[in-house]
Amino acid sequence: MTALFRWLLRIFTVVIVLLALAVIVPYWFASRSLPDYDADYRLSGLDAPVEIVRDNASVPHVLGQTDRDSYFGLGFAHAQDRLWQMMLMRRTVQGRLSELFGKRTLRSDELMRRLDLYGLSVRSVSALSDDTRAKLEAYSAGVNAWLAQVNAGARGRGAPEFFLFSPELAPWQPADSIALVKLMGVQLSSHLSEEVLRARTSLLIPEERVRDILPDAPGPGVTALPEYASLFPDVPRYAEAAPMPDDPLSPFVDSAFAGASNAWAAAPARSAAGGTLLANDPHLNFTAPSIWYLARLELESGGVIGGTIPGIPLVLSGRSAQLGWGLTASYMDDQDVHIEKLNPDAGDQVLTPDGYKPLRSRTSIIRIKDADPVTLTLRWSDNGPILPGHHYQLSAVTPPGHVTSLSWTLLSDQDTSIESGMRLMGAGTVAEAIDTMEGFLAPSLNMTLADRETIAMKTVGAMPRRAARHQSKGRMPSPGWLPQNLWQGRAPYAANPEFVSPAGGILGNTNNKMVDRPFPLHVSYHWGDTQRIQRWRRLMQTREVHTRESFIEAQLDTVSFSARSLLPLIARDMWFTSEAAPEGTPERLAQRALDLLAEWNGEMNEHLPEPLIYAAWVRALQDRLIRDELGPLADAYIHVEPLFIERVFRNTDGAAKWCDVLQSAPVETCQDMARLALDDALIWISEHYGTSLESLRWGDAHEATHDHPVLGDIPVVKWIVNIRQSTSGGDNTLLRGLTKGTDPDPFLNVHGAGYRGVYDFADPDSSVFITSTGQSGHPLSRHYDDLGELWRRGEYIPMSLDPDLARAAAVGITTLTPRD
Repeated sequence: MTALFRWLLRIFTVVIVLLALAVIVPYWFASRSLPDYDADYRLSGLDAPVEIVRDNASVPHVLGQTDRDSYFGLGFAHAQDRLWQMMLMRRTVQGRLSELFGKRTLRSDELMRRLDLYGLSVRSVSALSDDTRAKLEAYSAGVNAWLAQVNAGARGRGAPEFFLFSPELAPWQPADSIALVKLMGVQLSSHLSEEVLRARTSLLIPEERVRDILPDAPGPGVTALPEYASLFPDVPRYAEAAPMPDDPLSPFVDSAFAGASNAWAAAPARSAAGGTLLANDPHLNFTAPSIWYLARLELESGGVIGGTIPGIPLVLSGRSAQLGWGLTASYMDDQDVHIEKLNPDAGDQVLTPDGYKPLRSRTSIIRIKDADPVTLTLRWSDNGPILPGHHYQLSAVTPPGHVTSLSWTLLSDQDTSIESGMRLMGAGTVAEAIDTMEGFLAPSLNMTLADRETIAMKTVGAMPRRAARHQSKGRMPSPGWLPQNLWQGRAPYAANPEFVSPAGGILGNTNNKMVDRPFPLHVSYHWGDTQRIQRWRRLMQTREVHTRESFIEAQLDTVSFSARSLLPLIARDMWFTSEAAPEGTPERLAQRALDLLAEWNGEMNEHLPEPLIYAAWVRALQDRLIRDELGPLADAYIHVEPLFIERVFRNTDGAAKWCDVLQSAPVETCQDMARLALDDALIWISEHYGTSLESLRWGDAHEATHDHPVLGDIPVVKWIVNIRQSTSGGDNTLLRGLTKGTDPDPFLNVHGAGYRGVYDFADPDSSVFITSTGQSGHPLSRHYDDLGELWRRGEYIPMSLDPDLARAAAVGITTLTPRD
């Protein structure tokens, strides 16, 4: 018995030791890649010493004596904190993810190769000025200097992810930074998928009903468009098409997630302190770590501070001592889909205005982990790259004997956007800033600007010049062989919308419609917002003067204009209309839900039950309204369109027809549909959260999902690398938390303001900013998620250019010294 006990004790001890080693050894290797922020380095490529002072939030203040040295220091800091993220984004835009992740990413790689964004970026280097190239080379040298330190010092390969995926780390190059700007353009683009969706919808329902479900923003719009079947009679009405891959590694997102933002500014006359104010919160998909990285850069023109993206040496939203700038997606229509007619006698030729012309082509090989390589034939027409039908569901709108091409301003090998961004950081006035951005090509953005006296907004980016006779006005695919459908170059920069010193002293943009212009200088027909702008106007108009605090309050506002507008329409015949039903019955549950909504003010607060009831109800309502007309295509409408619901319940232009179910004999009314949808919503809520409506919390369904794109699905590991937070807001609130829209968790918060900043030029160093996770991309760093809870609570950190303040509470000071 004693011997058995000894053996059991030995076995138990061995198991405990092995378990401890299984934790300690990976932790030791992973922790080796944590950078030392208090180190000194002697490096080649510097003109003079550089200090990188990381303040108490680990925001690096890069203090160089020349622009080149400061860019070098920024590259070094980016690589220290976000090396894996940078390398992953570079592989994405190169179309080389499959070398690490296998067939999972093959479709993404294939599409990226066909767009050839990286090749265009390489060729764009020669279009830059000598000064810009020198700065990009200095930034690249800084990144590569940290890579050399990782290799020389056995620093855990630079990031824990490199232990699981061991790619060769090629040196960083200037083209890599240009390519990441183009990658941002991919993530902000939406018109290609919108054109396809409108065309597919047009094949199923008449044009007047298309205008219901895909409504124009209020104001003058398109009076008539041809039905898609009239342009291409051979396209089948019910063609099936594979959806785009729903993979966190794919940059090709549904148009609903193609970028959004808020930005507004106040002139001195509308500021309580007498200085201009500017607020900005760009919206992108949430990831861990956040795409945003806070940094301060000392340039020869002065200091700049704000939000950067690792790999891109630009402060994209931020300020200097004299100038502040913020960005929003402009929704400029800078993409056109063309249907190209193939020569039936020569499949490598397409019809042009001058007859059939050969496609340009070359081959490209995608190497795939654990699989044979795939050889692609890449082809281009005069209109742009040829895209196969399995991308963007193009097969559903492409007739037999045709292929699809894409015109896009981003597809330029003379792209000077990054040069304009660098010049912006040195501008001192609004007028200078507007001039510097003339060379910004893509993605198109609305730049909100404020110097100490003036506020302005300017749309930047190349606007395609279309013919007034364009058949689809860029809203659906059009025949690519007809001259009236082809681009005729670019409109002049002066044609881009511009607003300087508005009479009311306030300007802003929530991706809303900016101008009412006739085609073809319309800018866009597809805008990103019709709802948030209504709430913003109210908040701006209720105060004679504004402060930093009132701008913060507006950024964090959770009142849904949509809820306040729609509930009185859909519930008007249901509130307080009957005796109380017996407890425990579905009728009583519906009455309790209606009672809660009747007292609700539309605030999408994470602690309240009403937002969940409302969101589930209108989601079920829209699905009931469109499912019988659109069939499987209804799945493409993953978010509620408030203008559609309003048109239906107000019977605008006969839109109440959507309420009648075509397959049933009785004629259903809109109130019938509202009652049925409420029942659907309450059944769904009961199955997922229970029948105690008063105990529901919107935040339980509306968690912000900052998930690691690679490690986030691995058991156990995901609890370390994913950052989940209960959040307020919704699809149409200024504190925007765009929901996932698809089952099983349709209300997860997947897209929103990863960066917020408010810049106050009455006292510039009182400006504030925040990101949604932390500065470090290393899950073992205390700075991986330390800003996340502040962000969730609506708090900010100081945004000062004073280096002494940064040093006073620094978590480390890194010194870079020139090597002799």
